[in-house]
Amino acid sequence: MKHVTIAICNYNYERYLAAAIDSALAQVYPATNVMVVDDGSTDGSRAIMERYGNRISAVFKANGGQVSAYNHAIALLETEYVIFLDSDDVLYPDAVSEVMRVFDDGEWSKVQFRLDVMDGEGVSTGAYVPHSEPPHDCARLLEGGWLYPSPPASGNAYRVNALRQIFPVPEEGVNRYGADFYAIYGVALTGPIATVPKSLGGYRVHNAGSETVSFANSEQLTKAPRAFNMRWAILRNIAKDRLEIELPPTFQDFSHEKATFCSNLYHAKFFTRWRWMIRDSRSYLHTIVANPFWSLKKKLGTLVLSSLCLVPYSPLSDFAVRYIANPLARRRVAGR
Repeated sequence: MKHVTIAICNYNYERYLAAAIDSALAQVYPATNVMVVDDGSTDGSRAIMERYGNRISAVFKANGGQVSAYNHAIALLETEYVIFLDSDDVLYPDAVSEVMRVFDDGEWSKVQFRLDVMDGEGVSTGAYVPHSEPPHDCARLLEGGWLYPSPPASGNAYRVNALRQIFPVPEEGVNRYGADFYAIYGVALTGPIATVPKSLGGYRVHNAGSETVSFANSEQLTKAPRAFNMRWAILRNIAKDRLEIELPPTFQDFSHEKATFCSNLYHAKFFTRWRWMIRDSRSYLHTIVANPFWSLKKKLGTLVLSSLCLVPYSPLSDFAVRYIANPLARRRVAGR
């Protein structure tokens, strides 16, 4: 039986850490190892980890950020496969069994699966991510500049030798976070990926209720576009130097453009909204019209919703922005 590691990278998440570890230890797949890498936490995380004794491999390191924690964990891995579980997320008991069933059927570099969205208290919201399923050959899409639909970090299982073609990733300067970006998109350049079309875990979203446009834990809405551009530039260098693959200078991704769209239009004045749509919306509209993962119905619906941002009634405009940006806002409408 092939062995799998669930690697949990933690920093000051003592409130959630035990639930993540418990979900990893509860896997029905018997050849599952659990590694917890603590990135210099200053809360009670160490005490929680020590409670588990030899049931987990506990690794303590100086604080260096998420990229540093991934680099450290990948260097220590002794199994052929790994799932990187965020310390505030959980896996369902059959998660490893399901992904290993897929790995056994092909030479996949990555197997991804859906995650049910939880609120900050761990209560299911009824939403899940992602909503689109990419093709197996995502390298072709990346070489054309398109980021493919992927779940957040916890929804991905990797072949370790594929990860080691991408990692270690530079840790210097502002590149402390976003390790999952390099894992998700970098590994797709090394071989095909597969999708399990059902939820195998829970993704915790903090402070992202249906009345906000935020739907990300790691970065503020206004900082996300700049961070993604920086990571793409670093991934381009890695792909060229290690894989001899040439990626284009810029990438296309609706989630990225959506962040720019929201930061410019949410709570903006009527004239400002019109000016942005006329002068600066080209990339945003292109990721809708040319999106290779969306149906015509979804494209038309998103265009109609986007046009509502131009109406002079700001409550309707802000509602349209929230509906486009935040899946929890959509669940609220559906449940009325």
